[in-house]
Amino acid sequence: MDADLDSAGVKFPPPFAFVGTLIVGLAIDQFMWWHLSIPIGHSLRRMIGWIAVVAGFAILLTAVGLFKKANTATRPWKTPSHFVTDGVYRWTRNPMYLGMVLAYAGVAILCNSLVTLLLLAPLFVWITREVIEREEAYLAVKFGAPYLSYKAATRRWF
Repeated sequence: MDADLDSAGVKFPPPFAFVGTLIVGLAIDQFMWWHLSIPIGHSLRRMIGWIAVVAGFAILLTAVGLFKKANTATRPWKTPSHFVTDGVYRWTRNPMYLGMVLAYAGVAILCNSLVTLLLLAPLFVWITREVIEREEAYLAVKFGAPYLSYKAATRRWF
């Protein structure tokens, strides 16, 4: 990962953190001598899982598309030329991460892996502290008052 000097200073690619944690959770679940199931029925679990996966990828891809349209970096270790406030960014400052959270949760639910789903909590904390808070501090300095106004008017997650 070749980080720009003028960037949020994120040290690890967030998608790798999501995929890696998902793999670890599913592996733990596979090799444990006991299985912790998600306590809902099979049909409901599948419906919730697929809705989360589809919604997550839709939000994520829409957000990436808006960054591409604005011709700005999607990777948090690169220098952004703009911050985006339209589309899904009107109701969340972090639709890419929200999309990844939903897709991860959906896969964990579809795999009926409570362990994997529970690992989302520390991942969520890590993403917030090590990625989002760094990005927010950086964007406040880089874009000043316009970003601070956007931040005040738009929630971090929902």
